[in-house]
Amino acid sequence: MKTYQPAETNPLNGGVQNVFKFDNGYSASVVRHSFSYGGSNGLWELAVLRDGWIVYDTPITDDVLGHLTESDVQAILAKIEALPKA
Repeated sequence: MKTYQPAETNPLNGGVQNVFKFDNGYSASVVRHSFSYGGSNGLWELAVLRDGWIVYDTPITDDVLGHLTESDVQAILAKIEALPKA
């Protein structure tokens, strides 16, 4: 399986945000902090983005995805990369 690396990493709410960008126009914000779903347990929350905004109309999800392991995140990033061009 391909391992995705963030295009940028930012501090956020006492934790971290990793942003992954794809050639199809989509990106993903993957966060872990005390307010994120699963963050207090060391897990990740992922949002699918288009033009820097969260989108709720992809086949991947209609919301953010929480309580994700690193492996879960990598699998979802592969699905985002495979989406048709935005």
